Amino acid sequence: MGLKLFNTLSRSVQDFAPLDPAGKTVGLYCCGPTVYDFAHIGNWRTFVFGDLVRRTLEFKGCTVSHVMNITDVEDKIIKRVRETKTALREFTGRYEAAFREDLETLGCRPPHHTPRATEHIPEIIALIEKLIRRGIAYRAADGSVYFGIDKYRNYGCTYGQLLKLNFEEMRAGERVRSDEYAKESIADFALWKARVPDDGDVFWPSPWGEGRPGWHIECSAMSMKVLGESFDLHLGGEDLVFPHHEDEIAQSEGATGKPFVKYWLHGAHLLVEGKKMSKSLGNFFTLRDLLARGFTGREIRCLLLGAHYRETFNFTLDGLSGARSQLQRIDECLGKLREAAGPTAGHTPGPDQRFSDSTIQRFTQSLDDDLNISAAWAAVFDWVRDANRRLAEQTLKPVDAASALAAWDKMDSVLGIGRPGEVDAPAEMMALLEARQMARKTKDFQRADAIRNELKAKGWVIEDSPKGSKLKKI
Repeated sequence: MGLKLFNTLSRSVQDFAPLDPAGKTVGLYCCGPTVYDFAHIGNWRTFVFGDLVRRTLEFKGCTVSHVMNITDVEDKIIKRVRETKTALREFTGRYEAAFREDLETLGCRPPHHTPRATEHIPEIIALIEKLIRRGIAYRAADGSVYFGIDKYRNYGCTYGQLLKLNFEEMRAGERVRSDEYAKESIADFALWKARVPDDGDVFWPSPWGEGRPGWHIECSAMSMKVLGESFDLHLGGEDLVFPHHEDEIAQSEGATGKPFVKYWLHGAHLLVEGKKMSKSLGNFFTLRDLLARGFTGREIRCLLLGAHYRETFNFTLDGLSGARSQLQRIDECLGKLREAAGPTAGHTPGPDQRFSDSTIQRFTQSLDDDLNISAAWAAVFDWVRDANRRLAEQTLKPVDAASALAAWDKMDSVLGIGRPGEVDAPAEMMALLEARQMARKTKDFQRADAIRNELKAKGWVIEDSPKGSKLKKI
């Protein structure tokens, strides 16, 4: 296949080889949203990274089964349900719908499966029962069930496959509140949490009494139900390496005795304006906050794809303006290529096909190098520069312009930038355009330039071509 990826499990860049003997079918699990609020821009970096992985695999000819879970029961959700006096499904449904809308706005392909934790309680209970039968999990006095780290290690299994652990300090700050349950060891984690008064109506019956699942067991149960006991790729943000992903490995392999996931991919943290995102610092943005500032989903996606997934990325509003300029360069070039190509769909390759082929080859080699997106973008903008030069020299025949457009379509199948939405210019702007055209005819170039500047100040640019002039929204 040629694709190489950094596997957190081996701490090295490895050749990607699917479990499928034919090397064509890939199982991909991405940790999805916890639906208690709108996803913020740090979350979206991870989700766009997941979309890049899927698109790259499909670009390489693979059939991907893409699973993204919906965490719809968890401590924060229960707290919000209690505070808002709302039914669980009504509360989570609101934010799940918003997440799906945002996913579409950012040009992310919808996952093939989006299992909800609350719809997999029987599978979760069955998985816990397997761990109890194997002597790895145990029931505490209050009805909670815990995964026993020492019991797991006594089986000859390794806890700490994704990173080296200090067993004396490793649980500080964990999402599961360690002081609320009667665990045998501080390292152990909850698989099933016994019902407490604050849970309200959020509980399910189980062999151990009323309660709800722990966070980690949800992902193991859902991923294995859809993708099987062993699958190819599991990814998420680097903040999930421990405890979440480490616990997923332990409970899954503890129950099945089989390797859980072959490749683990983790995206690095995102900073905003050089600092950790915080509402108190005023640098906390949801996608909707940025849209309200006038930016588009294309621009936000472009910026989020601007750095390698394993590099800490500094997200800035100036960077978004830069992404807008980059997209304008691409859009202008594509517009000129479409005009030059004319009605040449379904063409045979022209003499400049080598130009397009070499660009695709360079773009592919960049992706193969552990998703080197910076090098991939460099290939794109070199292609834009060369296309613009040939267009200016009028040496690009229609059939070659069509070949160049086909090359862009291949690259954009990975980048997911798409085309800008067509926006009709208001009558006022069209009247100014006509007045400018009249000024040019009468050779009143000072007036023509003044109208151009007025239009630009109102958010529109004039594109002149041999076929006439048109307006484009900035």
